[in-house]
Amino acid sequence: MRNAGIAIVGVVVLAAVLGPWLIPFDPSAQELALRLEGPSRQHWLGLDELGRDILSRVVSGARVSLAVGLIVVSVSAFIGAIAGSVAGYYGGVVDDAISRVIDVLLAFPGVLLAIALVAVLGPSLTNVALALSSIGWVGYARVVRAQVLQAREFEYVVAARAVGAGSPRILIRHILPAALPALTVQATLGMGGAILSEAALSFLGLGVQPPTPSWGAMINYGRAHILDAPHLTVFPGLAIALLVLGLNLLGDGLRERFG
Repeated sequence: MRNAGIAIVGVVVLAAVLGPWLIPFDPSAQELALRLEGPSRQHWLGLDELGRDILSRVVSGARVSLAVGLIVVSVSAFIGAIAGSVAGYYGGVVDDAISRVIDVLLAFPGVLLAIALVAVLGPSLTNVALALSSIGWVGYARVVRAQVLQAREFEYVVAARAVGAGSPRILIRHILPAALPALTVQATLGMGGAILSEAALSFLGLGVQPPTPSWGAMINYGRAHILDAPHLTVFPGLAIALLVLGLNLLGDGLRERFG
């Protein structure tokens, strides 16, 4: 399971990194005379409504999805690790305050909050990452808090506290390393969720703006041709499904490994 996830994610990452040298056509180049043409020997995945090569746009769209996923996971994990470790270690009023904030954010659907934030800030890649990060940290905070509540009672942590080690040192050197396996699993699964959310926002026109390729936007543009040119939606949809599947398989494999 984990190997399959690594293979799928690895292929997508390589395609995204080597994309400029792999794609056969410019993703923005138009051949209007051949618009909506299906898969052929020259254009393996066909052409879209403006005569642009879908294979080139799918590969380029992988860069956008992975960039958003990495940014959102990195920012969310960093904020969540700080909030969760502080809440779990100090407890009391601090824990109650942070937990109430988490409960409030969890009471609303994350995608709806992201839509509202992007609608206020304006559609762009930066604002999508900012909106998803502002609500994505709560999951990491809950995971880290649970791990810290356990780790703070370990003998070596009690011993470090007894010899006068400061709280920041105890958290960084002794407690947070114990939470890293669970945080890694959460990050792997959370990246799949971030990619799905970015695709949803781009589908609604709130994500990456044209002419930059985005899988969600490609699906949206292909809706009008779902009957006469289904390849416009099928291939970007398969790309999203495969990448998220690979990340979930990788996350499940890591959970079994660390569990």
